[in-house]
Amino acid sequence: MASTDAQRSATRTAGVDAPTRARIGANTLRTDRWWLYPLATFVVFAAFVVYATWRAFQGSDYYASPYLSPFYSPCLTDACEAAGAADFGTPFSWWRLSPALIILIFPLGFRMTCYYYRKAYYRAFWLSPPACAVPEPHGSYSGEARFPLLVQNLHRYFWYAAVAVALVLTWDVVLAFRNEAHEWGHMGLGTLLMLINVVLIWLYTLSCHSCRHITGGRLRHFSKHPVRYKLWTFVSRLNASHARYAWYSLFSVALVDLYVYLLATGTFDDPRFF
Repeated sequence: MASTDAQRSATRTAGVDAPTRARIGANTLRTDRWWLYPLATFVVFAAFVVYATWRAFQGSDYYASPYLSPFYSPCLTDACEAAGAADFGTPFSWWRLSPALIILIFPLGFRMTCYYYRKAYYRAFWLSPPACAVPEPHGSYSGEARFPLLVQNLHRYFWYAAVAVALVLTWDVVLAFRNEAHEWGHMGLGTLLMLINVVLIWLYTLSCHSCRHITGGRLRHFSKHPVRYKLWTFVSRLNASHARYAWYSLFSVALVDLYVYLLATGTFDDPRFF
């Protein structure tokens, strides 16, 4: 008990409140527009959340043969079968809400527990802290050892689910090379957009920190595991651009869903390449 109290006391006297630190009344001496980054993140991410929530609960206009929205894939309810989008059957035939609500928990859980997205929404939404050399307004911080932040530790498990979702989206791209009658030999603008999206999804998924740990973590000697070393090296190179892939894939998945929605509502026809 005494040891715990001593640790807490040491924590309070460390950091910006340490007695050896300069006593500066201003919150920060930064003169640049440090607030632009968290503000832009807040606006863009909030807009995506609003759009994705609306589309997830809408439960319609998610399939324009042969294109299936990534928000609804795989589609597993009776509504999907009626729409012609149940490529994996209807194991959730009893489900009466939007089919997207069964699936989105997995890619959403993967993104929300992602190391980069933690940084993004911690700074933009919780101001913890909003920028480097700018203190956060909160009086205490317990880390990720308590609920709800304790859920962040599930990230590695969400990664496995994200791989499964990426495989399904890859199959959707294959099916997108069919026409409305499900005859092979078709390619439209929707096919190209879905192909770009799935590439970005894979780059984001494989560049994940958890993937890097899975491929090369806990190895004492890389020389004894040449295959895992090559995988770890490849993932490490991707990991350097993880934040970029996170944003690119966020935009691409929303763009493909919007494109399918516009096709399904008859706003325009899908341009064909062949």
